[in-house]
Amino acid sequence: MAIESAAPAAGEPDTAAGTSRADPRRWLVLAVICVAQLMVVLDVTVMNLALPPAQEDLGFSNADRQWILTAYMLAFGSLLLFCGRLADLVGNKLIFLVGVAGFAAASALGGAATGFEMLVAARAGQGIFAALLAPAALSLLTTTFTDPRERGKAFGAFGAVAASGAGVGLLIGGGLTSTLSWRWCMYINVAFAAIALLGSVLPMGDKPKSSGVRLDVPGVLAVSSGMFCLVYGFSNAAEESWGAPSTWGFLVAGAVLLIVFGYWETRAAQPLLPPRIVLDRNRAGAYLTMLVVGGGMFGIFLFLIYYMQITLGYSAIESGVALMPMVVATGAAANVGNIKLMPRFGPRPLVLAGLVLSAAGSAWLTVIDANSGYVSVLLGPTVIAGAGMGFLFAAGLQTGTSGVGARDAGVASASLQIGQQLGGAIGTALLNTMAADAAADYLAGHARGRPSPELIELAAIDGYVAVFWWCTGIFAVGAVLCTLLLRGGPLPEDEAGDESAGGARPERTSPPPENRSSGPRDHGPEARVRFAR
Repeated sequence: MAIESAAPAAGEPDTAAGTSRADPRRWLVLAVICVAQLMVVLDVTVMNLALPPAQEDLGFSNADRQWILTAYMLAFGSLLLFCGRLADLVGNKLIFLVGVAGFAAASALGGAATGFEMLVAARAGQGIFAALLAPAALSLLTTTFTDPRERGKAFGAFGAVAASGAGVGLLIGGGLTSTLSWRWCMYINVAFAAIALLGSVLPMGDKPKSSGVRLDVPGVLAVSSGMFCLVYGFSNAAEESWGAPSTWGFLVAGAVLLIVFGYWETRAAQPLLPPRIVLDRNRAGAYLTMLVVGGGMFGIFLFLIYYMQITLGYSAIESGVALMPMVVATGAAANVGNIKLMPRFGPRPLVLAGLVLSAAGSAWLTVIDANSGYVSVLLGPTVIAGAGMGFLFAAGLQTGTSGVGARDAGVASASLQIGQQLGGAIGTALLNTMAADAAADYLAGHARGRPSPELIELAAIDGYVAVFWWCTGIFAVGAVLCTLLLRGGPLPEDEAGDESAGGARPERTSPPPENRSSGPRDHGPEARVRFAR
């Protein structure tokens, strides 16, 4: 079945983007996009806080509890690439609005759930519509703000929301759960969606349609099935064990399917994920950065919350308030990184600084004990890690969509989201395993008979410390790999959306400035089999 593509012909000016640059309402578009992104990002942490009272209210078992989170992750992760390409083919604005409306409807269904099955169905629905919404939102940002000076400001605001949304979710979720009900953690999305839907009257940077482009159905089936198997396998490892057939079997199947997908994309006439998207060194480095962020920051957030609430006795809302300095540092670093540092230095120094700061913050958290003070032990490392996260999102989001033509903006945006989702799934499985093993080893070495509650608490703290050391290692290894992969120097000013439908760049009338590129910027046939230098 033919689906029309929303891309201008090669060489044509991007009139939509040009109009949006002249229209002052483009900043309202940015606000709408940020609200929609906040709705998706905070939903994960909000639901973590809502889960215990929801379980008590609906009466489902501990074994069933994991499906409230897994249903969302499976739908979101497995459909991201397909939905990103769908946004490219039928229009970013339409997919964005469908995603917002659908996410609101699924959230309302979840808030009104009368049983476990209804809540799981609602969570899966949220995941499906989040997969539509997330890449379309980032793609709209890319096509609405094409002026390099304005682009940094727009990505700074978007990056601050994307990076700090989880912390904001803890604050909102804690407040709603404590004062109203767990159901309002779902209903709140309806209010956010209503604000975002008002943006339908604004001049978003959508793209005109052209005919003749078909959806890569074999590619959709291969990558969606592969991502489903990987996310399910890692999620199952976190709950059971790596040796369970339902863990390694799905992981092997997922790896095979993704290898098949990669091979098919080099042969398909109209691939779902054109090789030119991932064979650029900067974009590949951005996707790897988001994978590292997803894996490492999950450990800091999740296990720090465990420590504050279980060991130190913080309430849900107190935990959210305690993380507010981290949220502020993240937002400030994202804006400074995008507006001031990216245009001057490019992504490589920001990614290096972000990962080093995140590693330093995580390493500092290893000094926790049963009586740690907030100001003396927790405030410093969380602020440092928050600043690192802001730099990482500043560099990753903008670089991952740079140099991508209008027809590929959605699938490039989806690739960033996939990196973060897959990193989160891997982090969940790996870090939970490390925490459990460390706690068990501590008990085995210290217990004399039945362990006391105090010893169990110390074993849990030892598990948290092990997780923070693992996060430090993840960030440190990521700093080396991402720095080697990313190019030095600023992104060329014409990288925003200058690839034609065929993947080639227009001819330059003059050579580029020396500090803008370290080598040929060819995206022709050779780029299909090697990284651009």
